[in-house]
Amino acid sequence: MGDSVVRELHELDEFREVERLYDEIWPHAAGHGRVLTVELMRALDHAGNYVAGAYRDGRLVGASVAFFGAPIGETLHSHATGAVAGSGVGFALKRHQREWALARGLRRITWTFDPLVRRNAYFNLVKLGARPEQYLPNFYGDDMVDTVNGGDRSDRVLAVWRLHDPLVRAAVGEAEPAERGADSGVRAEAALVERDGRPVSVRTDAEVVRVAVPADIEAMRRTDPEAAGAWRSALREVLGGLLDAGARVLDFDREAGYLVARRL
Repeated sequence: MGDSVVRELHELDEFREVERLYDEIWPHAAGHGRVLTVELMRALDHAGNYVAGAYRDGRLVGASVAFFGAPIGETLHSHATGAVAGSGVGFALKRHQREWALARGLRRITWTFDPLVRRNAYFNLVKLGARPEQYLPNFYGDDMVDTVNGGDRSDRVLAVWRLHDPLVRAAVGEAEPAERGADSGVRAEAALVERDGRPVSVRTDAEVVRVAVPADIEAMRRTDPEAAGAWRSALREVLGGLLDAGARVLDFDREAGYLVARRL
């Protein structure tokens, strides 16, 4: 399998490829709209926004669509980035997006993600060096019916990728590895743990806390929707409450979850 090539997209046929790819990644039920349409991608590209695709052996295996956000002249908001499972092009897409933003004088890229999805949290926080800065309850409403999100409230966190941050520069290979929150040696106490597959909140006044997430929330939504709903409520209360109170997410561990400091 050859190396991936990431490039901007400008043609209708290319946008149709992206639309088909997104339909595969986020299948939509009859009567409900797509993640993005050809017409919207055309309009975004024409207005100078970001539409890019990752190709491997001539086949589209990933795509990303973003538009300028607030503060104007500083931010790019990445609305949808998706890739074929196992293609490994997610990181290449984000690097290309960062280079595109830096070339236009931007300082940060934002996007939303489901904080219950462990692999996404790990990719965003550890692989990229982004940080969740705002909890957004039911951000897309109750109408998300694709196979990935269906049956759950659409809570999201806003991830902020500060493009000149030492963690980010280290993540993309521009600087020596920076110290991560997990490497600081600070003792953390549990604020949310898993017991028998269910979330259990723990009262603690510790300055640094751990907030757990389930191993596979997407499978849980199919096999035990009641437990999945309990996790959504618990994470909204604990992680959402911490972020609303001004806490800062320092790191993410695959097993232990989010590492959060109550004060900056």
